[in-house]
Amino acid sequence: MEPTLKQLRAFVAVAESGQFTRAAERLGLSQSATSTLINQLEGNLGLRLFDRHTRLLRMTQAGEEALSIARQAVGDIDRLIENAQELNILSRGRVGIASGTLQAALLLPRLIRSFGENHSGIDISLHDVSERVMIDMVKNGSVDLGLGTVPDGDSEVVGTRLAADAFLVVMRPEHPLAKAGALRWKDLAEETLIGPQRGNPIRERLQAELARVGIELKLHRSFQDVSLPLTIIGMVDAGLGVAIMTSTVIPLARSMGLVTVTPSDPLIARDISLIHRSDRSLSPAARKFRDFVLRAMK
Repeated sequence: MEPTLKQLRAFVAVAESGQFTRAAERLGLSQSATSTLINQLEGNLGLRLFDRHTRLLRMTQAGEEALSIARQAVGDIDRLIENAQELNILSRGRVGIASGTLQAALLLPRLIRSFGENHSGIDISLHDVSERVMIDMVKNGSVDLGLGTVPDGDSEVVGTRLAADAFLVVMRPEHPLAKAGALRWKDLAEETLIGPQRGNPIRERLQAELARVGIELKLHRSFQDVSLPLTIIGMVDAGLGVAIMTSTVIPLARSMGLVTVTPSDPLIARDISLIHRSDRSLSPAARKFRDFVLRAMK
């Protein structure tokens, strides 16, 4: 037999939640029914998608490779159903948006709440992920929109610019650089720097911009694999160094009593955009949410 949509939905739900109980709640099914759907899908595909142990559920390599295809298939069907419904009732729909964790925590929740006050029939699902994963989710159709920076030279996605996100330094208020007034990037050469891990698009953008003016900053070896902004902030608060982040973090940093200083020579910023696939039109609901965000940010 061929896989069914119900089986694929169950597979995606279990993979994303990491356990059958949460997946069943998300699907509105019993745990046993969810488990049965996964067993049926594995039988139909002739593949083992999960390794199951007493208290551990782990996706197999085959499962990881099948997940992106399943997500896209479910997304395509959902969009087909949604678009058909919205042709009749534009006030109803569903929109998925993925964003880096800072924007997801500090920017999008208020926009989603404001949008919902006038569009209660449109459900917004928010995914807080890394910048690189956000781009992947947009490309594979897991979400309608992404919030972040469009990768240079990537023709698969397009973005509508919302704002500039300036690079800055976060430090404790007693740090000498916090009292120095003006700050230049080269003043950080001898500091213990904390920042995003290697491969992070934000870090790559910063290093590329600094390289253009002949400046090279090396993140401290012990900290170069930090992936979560909140962890970076916590390390600064503990006095382990100073952090290079972007202006989105300012409300969080100040709430913790930390100081933010924007270095000059040069001033460096990245564009924050609403991103979607270049080869796919947005659904009416996604267009409505996109237009609302653009108006609100202006």
